[in-house]
Amino acid sequence: MSKILRTKLLLPVAIVGAVGLTLTACSPGGETPTDPTGNDFSGQTLEVAAAWSGDEQANFEAVLDVFEAATGATVNYTSFGDQAATTLGTQIAGGNPPNVALLAQPALLQQLASDGNLVALNDATKAVVSANYAQSWIDLGSADGTLYGVWFKGANKSTMWYNADIYDGAGASVPTDWDDFLAQLRIVADSGYAGISIGADVGWPLTDWFENVYLRTAGGDMYDQLTNHEIPWTDPSVTEALEVLATLWGTDLVQAGAAQRTFPETVTEVFGANPQAGTVYEGDFVAGVITGDGNSTVGENALFYDFPSINGSAPAVVGAGDVAVAFVDDEATHALMEFLASPEAAEVWVPLGGLTSPNQGVNTALYPDDISRQIAEALAGAETFRFDMSDLTPSAFGGTTGQGFWQLMIEFLQNPSDIAGIQQKLEDAAVASY
Repeated sequence: MSKILRTKLLLPVAIVGAVGLTLTACSPGGETPTDPTGNDFSGQTLEVAAAWSGDEQANFEAVLDVFEAATGATVNYTSFGDQAATTLGTQIAGGNPPNVALLAQPALLQQLASDGNLVALNDATKAVVSANYAQSWIDLGSADGTLYGVWFKGANKSTMWYNADIYDGAGASVPTDWDDFLAQLRIVADSGYAGISIGADVGWPLTDWFENVYLRTAGGDMYDQLTNHEIPWTDPSVTEALEVLATLWGTDLVQAGAAQRTFPETVTEVFGANPQAGTVYEGDFVAGVITGDGNSTVGENALFYDFPSINGSAPAVVGAGDVAVAFVDDEATHALMEFLASPEAAEVWVPLGGLTSPNQGVNTALYPDDISRQIAEALAGAETFRFDMSDLTPSAFGGTTGQGFWQLMIEFLQNPSDIAGIQQKLEDAAVASY
């Protein structure tokens, strides 16, 4: 299938070929249908749910629009925000789960698979996944040796975004390591802006901070042990990481009002029409928020540098993503899953910004700017890569609003002097959840 057929009129034709792979397996004799109406799901409605809202939702709905145009199916999208486990649990209990959901937590995939709620990928979809994904992503989409998931969206969560206009005006520069990072934030703060904007209305951005620092101070092996709760949260390695965080979180370099600020608001505080801070940390998806806001331009005044090295640590990336899983076992659902596994599906969103695809078949020339390509290269070139820790832990500990890792990192931001106290609370929450 040609990857240059990208116009609005030609995309649906190209996608028919992608979804036709699934339907081939269902056709008599296993032969490829020559009539594209063999892919017709007219009159069928599929429900899809994910966390995305705003610009991310609009971009994903553009992907689903292509599937609709190719197959005649109607696809309804619903955002469950940060309540994936709770929302899906209620729907499953009521016998009405969505056809497909995209989950940000591999641990939730494992739980749903263990409970018998997921439908395994069929042979056609597995073949597409095998042809386009590295083994690490295949393993992350599997449970007990069975492949359930398609990693549609990846994320490099080790990107520090900065407003180049503010940095240039202040005389700040890209830092060389953590100590220099603090020094550059001080230069920005002395120029009249906050050094960095942080939002803590929910805790997941704060857990990402911890994970990046911990990976650099403790290393990949210890990261794995803490993720699996093979060492306690009272371990000295956790103490060291929290001490490093406190050198920033406990200072006036952080913009006031963090406890009430949302993640999108932190981006606006740096790149909006009236910026108040010079820097914001989060993953590559920040680019999509910047683009949607319309006041700054990614690649011009909106730039990023890699999360700073700590104590001479080698390049490392904490990554994440959203994995599609199916709850309904029918042809239309399998066709949608196969479509999401194809390079063509990701290539609908990639030019729009805010998506780093783990699909190796995606044409990287379609990324909208050099920054997007830089993000992807950093993800692929990291000497140490680990998946987001909170997404690998039980949802009760690492993925639920108001409790566990999320809530306790909010408490630590508010009082970074109580390191021993927060470690004990983290350990108590982990013991109760694992």
